[in-house]
Amino acid sequence: MIATTQRAITASQRRLECPGASTRRLEDTVMPFARFTLALIAFLALSLDCSPVRAQTPAPAQRIVSLMPSLTEDLFAIGAGSQVVGVSQYTDFPAAATRLPAVASFTSVDAEHIVRLHPDLIVGIPSQAPLAGDLRRLGLRVEFIADDSFEDLFASLARLGTLTGRVPQARALAERLRTRTAQLVRTVPTQPRPRTFVTLGVAPIFTVGDGSYIAHLIALAGGRNASGIATPYARYSPEALLAAQPDAIVADKTSGIDNVLARPPWNALHAVRDGRVYVLADAAILERPGPRYNDGLAWLIARLHDRGSR
Repeated sequence: MIATTQRAITASQRRLECPGASTRRLEDTVMPFARFTLALIAFLALSLDCSPVRAQTPAPAQRIVSLMPSLTEDLFAIGAGSQVVGVSQYTDFPAAATRLPAVASFTSVDAEHIVRLHPDLIVGIPSQAPLAGDLRRLGLRVEFIADDSFEDLFASLARLGTLTGRVPQARALAERLRTRTAQLVRTVPTQPRPRTFVTLGVAPIFTVGDGSYIAHLIALAGGRNASGIATPYARYSPEALLAAQPDAIVADKTSGIDNVLARPPWNALHAVRDGRVYVLADAAILERPGPRYNDGLAWLIARLHDRGSR
């Protein structure tokens, strides 16, 4: 339309170059039209430049694939369990989630199976980004949600609340969790503060660093992380463990720790000799950054301050 108008103005101006009375009549007729048209063009251009761009908020997801057990627990805890259609093979809680199709592990995803579920959202953690390349190339929506730190736990709940249309439920859950945490922390004695080594694996030794959510739970329970490393999770050498000499050892029952306690360097550790090796029956309550973390915190408080059994 603008190009057509401009062409009309050019033709009119050419006619204006002809002398005589006809020129004056054309001038009287065309020039007001030209001025009006140019003003209209300027107004339209300004409107296009200044119109606010409104980002469309996607509708709440109704068919969600969760690549992490912790995110699955979060989804069910905020009332979005009915929106979950696929989970990780390591999902073991809640019971309803274990009946859903398993489409991923920590190291792989079954893209074909996921596609057949027709998801409108796939959620995982940043370290799973390399696994999701095929899913994104297929045009599927994938969100990665950090879960390393204690505050990440609450940020995850908030983000999932937004993605699923469950914002009030996510906020209410976060408030309940923080209230329960504060209640538990008030029961912790100020001293001693046992140096605690978390064993996630023994061959090789794998543990947590100060950047992890588990180390934060140890601090809340009145202990100190004994690994001395800053990264959330890392391998640990036998020599470093012997030098660390932790006061207590916390281990996952699947870590294989019962098979190594009689061998070096474990048999030279004060914590082993003093019988302060505590094995989690359900490691998920401590190791999984989800809505059951207060159960893990209560367990830690009891063990680190000699209020519970091995």
